Amino acid sequence: MQSKIPVYPYNAKTAQERGELDKWRESFRENCACAGGIDVLIRENFDGMHLKDGTVEKIVELYGYKRVEHVLANTVQERRGDGRFRPDNRAWVESHYIPEDEMHNYCFAARSHSAILDGFISHYRKLVMNLGMFDQKQCEPDSSELDYTGKVLVLSPETLKEEYWSPENQLWLAQSGFGCSPTARGRSILCTCLGDGERTRWNRSEFIGVLKDEYLPDWAKESLKQYQRPEQTEAQEMQMGGL
Repeated sequence: MQSKIPVYPYNAKTAQERGELDKWRESFRENCACAGGIDVLIRENFDGMHLKDGTVEKIVELYGYKRVEHVLANTVQERRGDGRFRPDNRAWVESHYIPEDEMHNYCFAARSHSAILDGFISHYRKLVMNLGMFDQKQCEPDSSELDYTGKVLVLSPETLKEEYWSPENQLWLAQSGFGCSPTARGRSILCTCLGDGERTRWNRSEFIGVLKDEYLPDWAKESLKQYQRPEQTEAQEMQMGGL
């Protein structure tokens, strides 16, 4: 049964300032248990050359994608001078924010051999990739400077609960709200989900960015016809026809 305890996003000092030490302690204990679980699974399933199939999936089933990723990223960041991690895995790790906490971060770093952990991380990243989720690479590079009104936005996986991790739940049509403007003080955006038509408000910061037209799937194009105003649909068709 998968842990339902959310990953706490701050360090112990900030948690104390916010009056949330109980939440931090609960998450910290789960982080430590996850790191220990990774070591146990590696010890039991590594034959000297390869990890047994299903090993990485098992730890994800127990602790979830977000916590496993948090622990793996922390493990590598705790071994900054270790050259046995591949450059692409290290770059992936560095993109994951771990709050600085010298007193505690080492406690939830896995202890297994770096070369084995490197393969473990590669397998984990492949699992996530197979979910087909959108990421920064599919978004406009200048998204932070764009007006979002009428644009298809990519919701960050960090915002979604893991049971909703799918591309259908990531794509939202921005319709109105102060958050559509990159310079407005307000951050709220009224959006419609292209997957199921749900309408709700998200904060501008909860989106990765504006999806590039070439990555818009056919199912999303059909949904857009339902939710866009006629002039928006016409403008998009003219734009895509000129590509």
